[in-house]
Amino acid sequence: MIQAPKARTSVIVGVLLLAAYGIIGLPKSVDELKANLKNNIRLGLDLKGGSFLVLEVQVQDAMKAEADRTIESLKEDLRKNGIDYAGMERNDPSTVKEADSIQINIKGVSGSKVGDLRNLINTSRYASWFLTGVSPTEYRLNMKPTDLIALKKDTLDQTKQTIEHRINGLGVGETTIQERRRADAEFELVVELPGVDDPARVKGIMQTAAMLELCSVKGGPYSSRDDALAKNGGVLPLDSKLVRGSARGEEGNGEIWYLLGRTAVVTGRDLRNARPSRGEMGRWETDFVLGKDGSRRFARFTESNIGNRLAIVLDNQVRSAPTIQNRIEDSGRITGAANEQDASDLALVLREGSLPAGIQYPEERTVGPSLGADSIRQGLIAGMVGLGAVILAMLIYYKGAGVNAVLALFLNTVILLAVLSYVGAVLTLPGIAGMILTVGMAVDSNVLIFERIREELRAGNGVVPAVAAGFNKAFRTIVDTHVTTVVSCAFLFMFGTGPVKGFAVTLVIGLLANVFTAVVVSRAMFDWHINRQSQVTELSI
Repeated sequence: MIQAPKARTSVIVGVLLLAAYGIIGLPKSVDELKANLKNNIRLGLDLKGGSFLVLEVQVQDAMKAEADRTIESLKEDLRKNGIDYAGMERNDPSTVKEADSIQINIKGVSGSKVGDLRNLINTSRYASWFLTGVSPTEYRLNMKPTDLIALKKDTLDQTKQTIEHRINGLGVGETTIQERRRADAEFELVVELPGVDDPARVKGIMQTAAMLELCSVKGGPYSSRDDALAKNGGVLPLDSKLVRGSARGEEGNGEIWYLLGRTAVVTGRDLRNARPSRGEMGRWETDFVLGKDGSRRFARFTESNIGNRLAIVLDNQVRSAPTIQNRIEDSGRITGAANEQDASDLALVLREGSLPAGIQYPEERTVGPSLGADSIRQGLIAGMVGLGAVILAMLIYYKGAGVNAVLALFLNTVILLAVLSYVGAVLTLPGIAGMILTVGMAVDSNVLIFERIREELRAGNGVVPAVAAGFNKAFRTIVDTHVTTVVSCAFLFMFGTGPVKGFAVTLVIGLLANVFTAVVVSRAMFDWHINRQSQVTELSI
């Protein structure tokens, strides 16, 4: 007779209670039990239905913004160092493929100041750029390849993080945002929104790039783009751009265009906070507060431009163009919200961070809940049939020991679901496939142990030493097989897409749970069975 350590029994009971709590909580009624199951076992897009979006990040926008900031900084440094120039402007790459072509052109540099210009560009402040001579008085700045790659990666990462924050701010849970790993989709993000019955508001939040710019107004409003060009001699003035105005809040329903300074005074990057509020006449608007650097630039600009107009540009559209009446330091407001929700949504996207680049939607679809219901039903049927066949085979072949294996298998599944609940993981159809494979691995571990015990019994050993030897000899083999599988899952997680990652995560959790159930729980049940008998002469296995 052997005694099962009390510590082992306590650990098993504790794990079982924690697993049960993670899945069902502490329900006080049947309805609360069902609600806890629904909330704790989170289903993915393929099971629950929802929205599927593909976003292409327009990284060229980030390149142009970086070039604009460099131009402003360089103009100030050239003035301080007494380096005269005739003009400075950047090119305008319009597609993702043209992003690497970003450049800044400096014209009219006198020959005596070229050395000073090179020395200035070689300082750490402009370490991302290199200077190339085009002619004796004209020079070009291009971004270094390593900095181009870094900026594009930062833009993609920041866009991903910002969109995730916005969706979380709306309370949409179980969202999956990941990069598309395809050569022809280098800057695309896949966004899955499970369980979103009416995704219109979420789509509106994501489609609002919230690229806020405060720009000086050089002319307008004009009734059309052609009218704006005609009143400026057919050619836009240097360092200016034409931007369409918002029809909302303006008189008339026709087009409205403004001629604005090409470089923004401040941008969404300078924002510190934003919130909805009621303005004059009780109309909803969005107030924003600038950070320290943005406040300083804004105050300097407004102080020197009292009486002139300032355009509030959101997503390349002029929301309003008020007249500057006095010096403004750290705050402003965006009017024209249709209602409280409109103002709140705008405040949310501004507060959670302005996107560093625009986004386009090459693909968008809604997955109906019927697909999820079919997947769940078919997955459950397949799982139950497979599980039933496994249980029947174990009971027939291993008799009483098969009951041991079935109980360990049940606890394995409970632990797996509980861990998924605790870590907030989403269960998908590939995840269910991982669970089914875990069942196979769990059965395989029990088969190894039982066959070892059989070998010991055939060799004439007693039941107690046979059980001990069977577990001890099978343990190394079980660990080896599980470690190699976990390593394979690690590679699947690192290089796979979302469904593959879900499969890998579920399988790894199941494997770790299986080591516990096969070695600890199964051994404890054997010990409990042996201890029930005063003298053990045979074992049903």
